[in-house]
Amino acid sequence: MTPPPRTRARRLGAPLTAGLLAVGALTALPAGQAHAAGSVVKVTGSQGNWQLTVDGQPYQVKGLTWGPSVADAGKYLPDLKSMGVNTIRTWGTDASSKPLFDAAAANGIKVVAGFWLQPGGGPGSGGCVDYLTDTAYKNQVLDEFPQWVRTYKDNPGVLMWDVGNESVLGLQNCYSGTELERQRDAYTTLVNDITKKIHAVDPDHPVTSTDAWVGAWPYFKKNAPDLDLYAVNSYNAVCDVKSAWQQGGYTKPYIVTETGPAGEWEVPDDANGVPREPTDQAKADGYTKAWGCVTGHKGVALGATLFHYGTEYDFGGIWFNLLPAGQKRLSYYAVKRAYGGDTSHDNTPPVISDLTVEGDAGKVQAGKDLTLAVRATDPDGDALSYEVLDNSMYVDQSKNLTSLPSTDLGGGRLKVTAPDRPGVWKMYVKVTDGHGNVGVETRSVRVVPPAVDGTNVALHKPATASSFQASYGDCPCTAADAVDGNQNTRWASDWSDPQWIRVDLGSRTTFQHVQLLWEASYAKAYTVQTSDDGQNWQTVRTVTDGDGGVDDLDVGGTGRYVRVNGTARGTGYGYSLYEFGVYS
Repeated sequence: MTPPPRTRARRLGAPLTAGLLAVGALTALPAGQAHAAGSVVKVTGSQGNWQLTVDGQPYQVKGLTWGPSVADAGKYLPDLKSMGVNTIRTWGTDASSKPLFDAAAANGIKVVAGFWLQPGGGPGSGGCVDYLTDTAYKNQVLDEFPQWVRTYKDNPGVLMWDVGNESVLGLQNCYSGTELERQRDAYTTLVNDITKKIHAVDPDHPVTSTDAWVGAWPYFKKNAPDLDLYAVNSYNAVCDVKSAWQQGGYTKPYIVTETGPAGEWEVPDDANGVPREPTDQAKADGYTKAWGCVTGHKGVALGATLFHYGTEYDFGGIWFNLLPAGQKRLSYYAVKRAYGGDTSHDNTPPVISDLTVEGDAGKVQAGKDLTLAVRATDPDGDALSYEVLDNSMYVDQSKNLTSLPSTDLGGGRLKVTAPDRPGVWKMYVKVTDGHGNVGVETRSVRVVPPAVDGTNVALHKPATASSFQASYGDCPCTAADAVDGNQNTRWASDWSDPQWIRVDLGSRTTFQHVQLLWEASYAKAYTVQTSDDGQNWQTVRTVTDGDGGVDDLDVGGTGRYVRVNGTARGTGYGYSLYEFGVYS
């Protein structure tokens, strides 16, 4: 069966492997105080009436996926405990895992300890493995994973083992058709072989395996009978898992290992053609809804680790994290309420009820003024402060946020300078209350080149270049693509210096302005030159501090030919122009 298309906006440094368990200093137990022996964890009961038990006592997984470094475990695990969390989930287990297991146990929290298999992480992840023929890889994980189980099985922080993450789905990046089916069968067979080896080493902790869609479960049902329970990552569709389990005729319970508000792959596009990020309130409601649907499948769904107790402060962090940069959001308190934590004395975050981009959000001129209007209130009456940030995810796939200098115009209106690079950007308004809480809302804007007075005499004229990329990504990228008036096509040169592009205006023409719209591969140094014969050139402008985006050059000249001659690239790639405009 074919899974739904899925692009993971939330990947906060994927793959989320044991790298999240970086070695670091951690407050240890007092000298001479040893940890108790590991717990005995069992899946008990019968069809449709299962229960997870720890040392014979009922245990419902009230969890969060773990994001902070091990060095910060002592800082954050008590906070998780105060939220009512009893479980955290990781994606990798290795030599760096012990401090986190110990710290979790010291705070009465247990760990769903992951093992990473390629190509983990679903669509967009790499690391293709041939599960039919790559015996070296299979033998490696069959040997390595049980060794770590042997190392940690007696640690009281361990709840269960989780083999793989979204690889049944991720294999579609590597294979298709009949071969994809064969690989999925081979992968889930390997999961079963690993499970049997883990059971032989550690009979006291269950083994599960996570994937991103319930369509993976038929493969587990067929090929991995030794799993004690299933696991699934499901966000906005989590409430459909119960019916899928019922219709699939499964005979094992499950946990939900990632869930929360709708992801980038599940929401409609906005007017600028990019996924419309849910509001802070909608995200908080998403966690409440998800937990309600998990607990609504009584006797089968044994709990969940919601996504994500992370502090990453970037595109995915704003979309999913409960505390980006360590500041708590509405979603944090929604999870705390769902898990029975006491919120009666909490100071809670600002609530943003509206965010608009003044003017036409589809025609924000690069480098010009941009005004955002935000309406925010604070339930506790705290004084609020505002910050504006931008992100170029839909321009160049960067997840970074950049804080922008802003002018407070009063009445919730904030003026900033629009990004210099055309394309669809995300603008963020962050509202803080001075008590560690934050509200964040975001809107997209389409940045366009500044309007230029006059006529673009280079438009659709013959253009040539020193080189062009014939095939790579969106190429061929010829010189003509830089004078076609289409900002989605581009000229791209070889990856060397110097390189040039020239346009033939047809006759000797006087111009007063040149506008260059650079792709990410821009010129740090270049000259603008004119010629009457295409052989002898006169320089009319020299640029030595280019930074990409839009270069608006008030430069006059006369000639039949106008050339941009790049002498120093701004990146390790070539030179690339979306548009080369010459205005009379």
